[in-house]
Amino acid sequence: MTLPESKDLTHFFSEEAKARKPSPLKTCIHLFQDPNIIFLGGGLPLSDYFPWDNMVVNTPKPPFAKGIGAPINPKTNELITAQLKKNEKVHGGDVPFARALQYGFSQGQPELMDYLRDHTNIIHKMQYSDWDVVATTGNTNAWESTLRVFCDKGDVILAEAHSFSSCLAAAQAQGIITFPIPIDEHGIIPEKLEQILDNWTEGAPKPKLLYTIPTGQNPTGSSLSDDRKEKIYKVAQKHDFIIIEDEPYYFLQIDEYVKDKDERNKLYSRPTPTHDEFVKSLAKTFLSVDTDGRVVRMDSFSKVLAPGTRLGWITGSKKLLSAYVALHEMTIQAPAGFTQSIVSTTLHNWGQSGYLDWLIKLRHEYNLKRDCAIDALNKYLPESPIFTVNPPIAGMFFTVNIDASAHPDFATKFDSDPAKVEQHIYETVVKHGVLVVPGVWFVTEGDTTPAQPASSKQNPNPNIIFFRGTYAAVSPEKLEEGLKRLSETLASEFGL
Repeated sequence: MTLPESKDLTHFFSEEAKARKPSPLKTCIHLFQDPNIIFLGGGLPLSDYFPWDNMVVNTPKPPFAKGIGAPINPKTNELITAQLKKNEKVHGGDVPFARALQYGFSQGQPELMDYLRDHTNIIHKMQYSDWDVVATTGNTNAWESTLRVFCDKGDVILAEAHSFSSCLAAAQAQGIITFPIPIDEHGIIPEKLEQILDNWTEGAPKPKLLYTIPTGQNPTGSSLSDDRKEKIYKVAQKHDFIIIEDEPYYFLQIDEYVKDKDERNKLYSRPTPTHDEFVKSLAKTFLSVDTDGRVVRMDSFSKVLAPGTRLGWITGSKKLLSAYVALHEMTIQAPAGFTQSIVSTTLHNWGQSGYLDWLIKLRHEYNLKRDCAIDALNKYLPESPIFTVNPPIAGMFFTVNIDASAHPDFATKFDSDPAKVEQHIYETVVKHGVLVVPGVWFVTEGDTTPAQPASSKQNPNPNIIFFRGTYAAVSPEKLEEGLKRLSETLASEFGL
């Protein structure tokens, strides 16, 4: 079946993006790779002077039978040894250092980009023909680039009512208005989103973007259902805005929490899923329902390989991605050459099937981590309507929701102010030797001029506060001890 082209949505570009002209020097850089051209046109240092000649990279071998965290025994057949060289390829997916460490290829090294295009075809059902991928230095960089590509000072973007604080701060620092969209334990409420936009104040600037973390949302741990994504996409079409799909936790999707350990063990004793079963089990993406080219998806290796790789990629319509490449040519140039070389040879040696094996085993590890956290909260946190814990089905985070008005000193010491209760609990928990993060650090705040209706900004549960914790960063023993300390502190504070 021949897919249609995406719509032309370049009218959303910022004044900066519209004004940026391609770098003349970048228009000829591809000729540097042409052996028939004597290239005197750019200040590219001779690769003979690069001090790195080769590198040996050892990685575990698919299907990772002992798990992804198991020590590698070099004396067994559990290891893949790849040798990266300056001027030649040992393996088809290698990026020689002479090219990787040179200027050029702002879109990303071809071997890595080809792998990611194949990966995209496996994971997403693309609905239009002219899509592509662009390398980034991770989703923080991808978001910063997105703001510069689409937004001017005074523009409006929508975000979950609680969202990743660094992304909110990046927007606000550029004078961009962040307007909150109500969420529940399952993420954005499509009906509330539509209601807000249907009643948008006349004369106020319309939102250009919806920024969302659909899977394992940071900070709430919520995950959007397929049905909600389809409804939100229809709202985007109706009100004409672009969806920024920030998905660093997408491959940390896990099973629903089962409290009964016998039943849980039966589930975990099932055969390892096939690649096809694993892919089909993944949540539908906004990218997969996008027929217009109005979704820009940001992926990262930070949570599935390592944060220090500082490597990710953007997927979207070529019409929009051209502005990212033009920006990157003038800013980051390209992700680090060492990183692209190491990651490319790793992924190509694993193959697409081997990478799926890795992700399958990663899911298993995060199932265990999530279960450890929720088991500890069930064990130590008093059963009370004051506290609510919603076991996540993806990501790294869980939250403990608290009715601040139930605190014995709510009306006296804290002046009936839930924010004061939240700060007090945060400080008290730290004194007891555990750190969880108050939800107020993630609040999306902002309003237009003229302002939006009061009904669009109402908080139905103003006395509910929450604390975010992670089960990713410590051992199971430390995780349980930390949640014991948290639970005991909360029990003491609320007289339980």
